[in-house]
Amino acid sequence: MVSVGIDVSKDKHDCFIVSSDGEVLADVFTISNTLDGFHYLLQRIQDCTTPKDKIKVGLEATGHYSYNLLGFLLDNGLTTYVLNPLRTNLYRKSFSLRKTKTDRVDARTIASMLLSDVGLKPYTDTAYHNEELKSLTRYRFDKVKERAKLKSSIARLVCILFPELEKLVPSLHIASVYALLEEFPGAKQIAAAHLTRLKALLETVSKGRYKRDVTLEIRNAARNSIGSWMPAKSLELQHTIRLVHELDSEIAEIEKQIQSLMDELDSPITTIPGLGFRMAAMILAEVGDFTRFDSPDKLLAYTGMSPSTYQSGQLKNCYPHMEKRGSRYLRYALYNATKYVCHWDPTFAAYLSKKRAEGKHYNIALSHAAKKLVRLIFAMEKSKQPYCPAT
Repeated sequence: MVSVGIDVSKDKHDCFIVSSDGEVLADVFTISNTLDGFHYLLQRIQDCTTPKDKIKVGLEATGHYSYNLLGFLLDNGLTTYVLNPLRTNLYRKSFSLRKTKTDRVDARTIASMLLSDVGLKPYTDTAYHNEELKSLTRYRFDKVKERAKLKSSIARLVCILFPELEKLVPSLHIASVYALLEEFPGAKQIAAAHLTRLKALLETVSKGRYKRDVTLEIRNAARNSIGSWMPAKSLELQHTIRLVHELDSEIAEIEKQIQSLMDELDSPITTIPGLGFRMAAMILAEVGDFTRFDSPDKLLAYTGMSPSTYQSGQLKNCYPHMEKRGSRYLRYALYNATKYVCHWDPTFAAYLSKKRAEGKHYNIALSHAAKKLVRLIFAMEKSKQPYCPAT
């Protein structure tokens, strides 16, 4: 057994090669983050090993810095392990009480950890190619979050310029209201507008739902509005609405790409009632390769939804909290999906009601339903069978 530890950084990587007998085959050496550096690393590994040797290569999960090197190692058929930095940090501290952390020490730590920890699972091609789906789902998450902030800004500006409008329409964030405010960004502008123009605008954008009576009501409210006349705020409102339109277009384009990848994956979890392709895509992207998990409990631990444990002498934690380690995107997707699954699927709805009847807070009951959903997803991904509702 030969272990290769790599400490990844932006411009260079520190490497260390050791055998299972403890013999240092190559003391810490540095390679550049270039194709020549990658080939040099491969050559050093080949020089230190024989065809009969079993080679393990390990590196920490350092985001985009390790992505290119990881792909190179997998393409060259090397068994590669991606380690949790928290795990390697604890492993390094177990050897010494001194506060010592350098790139050279980290490379040695990773190599030693590969030899000692038999529970590690290698990184697979499935997980590597799944990174594209992960990038898209996280990119969409950020865009939706950005759009939500802009919508809050629109609500704030309307409260200043035309506060009465919110009570006259179902929502401020609909196409007809945006079209109205983009052309007439304030009560004073709407009050001064010609009735025929207002009626034509609202009726066209709302596809006939808003007639003359609604137009008159809005204009009369504008004429008696307490809204301020602030050209700067009006300009900000117009620009914010345009930004929301741009984000809508970008999100739709991202979702089209996600849908394309999901069609290729053809995952059975999309057959679960209430689990849309967006949340299903985020769950699949964040979990990656399901073969890494031997049981649903290990998947629950990966999601950070397992209860924490603390016991010392007579002291025991009576109200254990969830660990909340791992991907926050995965937990978001699971909880968000669980709300809809509990709404559309009778089995999950009954389970949520049962937990609520036991006196649990809604969020606690929902967390139990989310764990049930994780177990279901694990079973379906293992069996590759579509969802079969309980009869």
